Amino acid sequence: MAAHFHCSSNPRPSQPSLLVFSGGTAFNGVVEELKKLTVRVAHVLPVSDDGGSTAEIVRVLGGPAVGDIRSRCLRLADESTSEALAVRRLLGHRLPINPQQAKSEWYKILEGEHSLWEGVSKPYRETIRAFLAYFQNEILRRPNESFCFSNGSIGNFFFAGARIFFQSLDAAIFLFSRVSDIPAESLVLPVISTNDRLTLGCELWDGTIIRGQNEISHPTNIIGPVDKGRSSVPALPSRIKRVFYMSSEGTNSLHEVFPTVNQAVLDQLSNVDCIVYAMGSLFTSLCPSLVTFFNYLISNKDIYLPF
Repeated sequence: MAAHFHCSSNPRPSQPSLLVFSGGTAFNGVVEELKKLTVRVAHVLPVSDDGGSTAEIVRVLGGPAVGDIRSRCLRLADESTSEALAVRRLLGHRLPINPQQAKSEWYKILEGEHSLWEGVSKPYRETIRAFLAYFQNEILRRPNESFCFSNGSIGNFFFAGARIFFQSLDAAIFLFSRVSDIPAESLVLPVISTNDRLTLGCELWDGTIIRGQNEISHPTNIIGPVDKGRSSVPALPSRIKRVFYMSSEGTNSLHEVFPTVNQAVLDQLSNVDCIVYAMGSLFTSLCPSLVTFFNYLISNKDIYLPF
């Protein structure tokens, strides 16, 4: 990891404030330990993941990818009470791989009949079920698309339902944070605040254009859930020259776009004590978060310290 520090004439608070650029999966194992040091952390995450449960949600309902954000929120969730643990278990649950079994279990959860609801009080239960039901209703409104619940994440479904209901990714994060009882000083911020679907693309030095985060970081012809924990993956035919965002909004084909950075990230970037470049894929997790204009703010930090 690497960090930027800047000097300040103000007294340092008891806990340092950090801004972390990271991948959605790779840094999760550090989050628990980091909470022992400080809860004043802004976690900046990309919204271009196109694997697993996220891919199916984006395929049918569109919108930005929520999987990495949901994963980080769960890591930050409160665990101090039995109800907090029950909520975390529910929102962290994945459905079976078998499509029929997955759909059957999903309906049991949706109807409030699943054992995962044990320990969840009525206010929490009704709040969570309302947005799960909204998610289900959005699926039913698209009769031409058959949604596959295989390996689906209940937290992703809740998150997607909230985002569509509020028409705001930030509002969905706020709701998820409150339901999960995340400390107010701990922020989970999408690097781009959008309701549109964004696709990550890259250009190789041989001129090849690759579309999709998983096609870049986990190229494979094997059909099935992406294993982000694999230690080795097939090599790309050439080195990566650049990465960029693509969208099909307003047109029938993918084209390069230049999205605006989330203002909340800029605000945090200007005020934190330390910027951390943490674990994650360089080209599909870290680079997509370093969008235009970040370089100007980061370059104004007084001291650079690698470790």
